[in-house]
Amino acid sequence: MASAQESTDDERWLVIDGRRWRRTDPELPDDLAARLRSHLGRARSAVRVAKKEGDDAVAAARRRVDLAKHGLGERGPRWWDDEVEARIGRARDAVEELDRLAPPARADGATDVNT
Repeated sequence: MASAQESTDDERWLVIDGRRWRRTDPELPDDLAARLRSHLGRARSAVRVAKKEGDDAVAAARRRVDLAKHGLGERGPRWWDDEVEARIGRARDAVEELDRLAPPARADGATDVNT
């Protein structure tokens, strides 16, 4: 079943099935937003796995989801109230913390760990 989507007039919100969701900050550089979305997807997957297994890792995975959503501007301070530089700085800080918590996989399947 497809969801009915519409954009609000001010482009700050997305309405899906009558529910309003904050959009990703449109001023984030594409590569930064892509890294945050990658972390978000992996964190959501980690939440599902941890919940299915009854694992204590649910809270840690949810923290990663929250960090990614804040970095994207979808949670936390309203992105349109702040200067672009501050918003990009918050997004970079979120990626750095996410990289520490869950290093991205390399092309060879290993993870990058800064030691």
